[in-house]
Amino acid sequence: MESSPSFPGQHSLAAHLIHAFLCLLRIIGSHRSFHRSRFSPPSVIHTPMISKLASVILIFTWAMALGVAQQEPHGIRLNDTISTTTSPTRWLSSSGLFAFGFYRAGSGYAVGAWLVANATVIWTANRDDEPIPKDAELKLTKEGLRLLLPSADRPITNPSGDSTEAWSASMLDSGNFAICDIGSDIIWQTFDHPTDTIMVGQTLQSDHELVSSFSEANHSTGRFRLKMQSDGNLVMYPVDTMDAAGDAYWATNTKGNGFKKLHLDDGGRMYLITDGNHTYDLNPYGSLRKQSTIYFARLDPDGIFRLYSHDANKTELSARFPEVDDACQIKGICGLNSYCDSTGDQLGCLCLPGFDFVDANRKFEGCQRNFSEEGCQIGKDNITYTMFQMDNITWLDDWYTPPWKEKSKDECRDACLNDCDCRAALLISGECHKQKFPFKYGTRSGDELITAFLKVGSGSPPVVPDTRMKKEPTIKTLIVYVAIAACIPMVAAGVGFFICKNRVARYQKQWQNMEIALSEGMAPRSFSYSELRRATKGFSVQLGKGGFGTVFKGTLSDGETTIAVKKLEKAQEENRRSDKMAKQRERAFQMEIKVIGKTHHRNLIRLLGFCHEGSNRLLVYEYMSNGSLADLIFDPERWPRWGERVQIASDVAKGILYLHEGCEKPIIHSDIKPQNILMDENGTAKISDFGLAKLLMPTQTRTTTDRRGTPGYVAPEWNGDTPITAKVDVYSFGIVLLELVCCRQIIDAQVEPEEIVLTEWAYNCLQARELEKLLRGEEAEMAELERLVKIGLWCIQPIPDSRPSMKKVMMTLDGNLEASHPPSPNPRN
Repeated sequence: MESSPSFPGQHSLAAHLIHAFLCLLRIIGSHRSFHRSRFSPPSVIHTPMISKLASVILIFTWAMALGVAQQEPHGIRLNDTISTTTSPTRWLSSSGLFAFGFYRAGSGYAVGAWLVANATVIWTANRDDEPIPKDAELKLTKEGLRLLLPSADRPITNPSGDSTEAWSASMLDSGNFAICDIGSDIIWQTFDHPTDTIMVGQTLQSDHELVSSFSEANHSTGRFRLKMQSDGNLVMYPVDTMDAAGDAYWATNTKGNGFKKLHLDDGGRMYLITDGNHTYDLNPYGSLRKQSTIYFARLDPDGIFRLYSHDANKTELSARFPEVDDACQIKGICGLNSYCDSTGDQLGCLCLPGFDFVDANRKFEGCQRNFSEEGCQIGKDNITYTMFQMDNITWLDDWYTPPWKEKSKDECRDACLNDCDCRAALLISGECHKQKFPFKYGTRSGDELITAFLKVGSGSPPVVPDTRMKKEPTIKTLIVYVAIAACIPMVAAGVGFFICKNRVARYQKQWQNMEIALSEGMAPRSFSYSELRRATKGFSVQLGKGGFGTVFKGTLSDGETTIAVKKLEKAQEENRRSDKMAKQRERAFQMEIKVIGKTHHRNLIRLLGFCHEGSNRLLVYEYMSNGSLADLIFDPERWPRWGERVQIASDVAKGILYLHEGCEKPIIHSDIKPQNILMDENGTAKISDFGLAKLLMPTQTRTTTDRRGTPGYVAPEWNGDTPITAKVDVYSFGIVLLELVCCRQIIDAQVEPEEIVLTEWAYNCLQARELEKLLRGEEAEMAELERLVKIGLWCIQPIPDSRPSMKKVMMTLDGNLEASHPPSPNPRN
């Protein structure tokens, strides 16, 4: 029977003291074993000696329990609590060097671990949560640490295994906070979940990363990350980027050498190590052991990874990576469409011409354009462009065209001005490089041979001047007024007749203007109806049929390019049904061209052209030889292998992430489903059908619109008054992911009753730890299966704010974030 933490009995206290001491020994031994095996010969300790030592420990511990029953031990017992306001507010390590508990954060508190002497935070729990209010408590329960709040409780730790129960915990002098089970085995420790810091004895494992804090005082997620990649390379990137070489700003360049983890030893030596104990030193001058010195390495808010030594209440810098004199070389130090300038007394982020800060109080977040444009036609819609010249400005990201050699300033400037996709050009030593929007990693360079040309839009609708004479009305003027008044009824009737008669003609002219703009200013070209009729042999080979039209296979006149032609239903046919349907068709046609014509990503279908001729509306796409994802996962004879399913999930997530965060204007697809995910000949998944998509402004995150999408994949907020955000696509992706994992539809009436609704069945299997049932005997990597199911269940949470962003989905799919246990997506459960 458990004793009350307020009135502990002597026997209960002794048991917990003994257990806590054994847990301490187990933890210390686990952290020292690495150093002993790596640097020292094995020690010989005889069994009798161990027995005597154990007896002494037990007697000593029992005596402590009997003699000082009222004294608080360093070991933390089950049901022990700390509070934000009343003592104790923290748990100390045995020497008092480190503490774990509540620390002040903004307007409230956070839970974390810190070095007591100078209050250096080394770990924070749930670092992006809102500050913890007053009157909160932290309690060690069988489920781990729980935060007790006036409103509700929530877990702080998640010990491995649903059946594993916590029994004790300890704040160690290594800076590690560990929880043990009844067998004194560690079931959870902060060393396995680093935030921005690693301590002596701690390792950064393969496919794990450190993420900087936002600032010295704000320990929420910052702007930089340090990743120990599975290929053996230790690399630094800005956050919210893929693991692409073009986004890296520092690396050990050890790819392919088998390094598995980053380690920091007690002499301040940092090194990468392989499974065979081969090492690569980051700071060869380390290993200067000092008994009283504490070493720790931290990815600081400025993106630099620094090694610190702390001795006698003084913290000193021992090493830093990268060793840069100019902080502007850190990619991501300034946001999009800005540039970093370190020529003055301090570093600053400045906007490029034609741009304003997104937030003037947070200039590092970047800039946005201060002019608007609907297309990229030079001189159209009263938008004109000028090329603004800036010296010594460059960008550290890649160019989208090969450099043009031996070009003058005028030639480079004009080449960008006349290129619709070009937003800036760099002339570097006679080579002209074109840049697309948005601009990443801008910096002021000291190289006088660099000249930048920025394309800046100007102009506005012409203002009609007020030329009316402010005079007293004359008789002549009065006669004119009377005549006009007499003519108004006739004019109104004539105008009404004219509008009715010419409605279609004007509408066609509007589309002709659009066709000209698209064919001249964007990649998709204009086809005639006869061209596409010949290409498809009279629309004879049907590939599929959707809500707005039918898709046919064809071949262009070159005889080599295979295409897919979507033929939308003719206006006359739709008008016989409803004018609303015709408007929906026109809107879908416009949106398809507007969205796909401006996107470029390997996981989005490519629009090759369109036809707008009379009442004909056709769209021309690249041909996808393997059909749709629905064709694969709903046909048992074509089920993809497990590894292929994981890759497809990653492809789709990357495509949605690009729509949400990679485009100039964020795009909500609104109709993610297996039928709209097409597969090319290499098995690459590509998202298609943007007819229901919604474009947002660059700084817009939500919108209100009519219900869109397909039943079964539609997020709950479509049915209410809740503003629509990108989380509707996250919901649809979650459904698709579960269907992909299980190769079945969300509702299947041909299975056992408990399996009919896939979301409920998947959650029940996860709860029961019986995920293998979802695969019906197929082989899969169980850890991956569990991760994908958890992601899918998180994505379909009924409350939009409970769903992860696609960025977090992508990071979790890649293994960079841990997939926590989701709540039930069905509120009645």
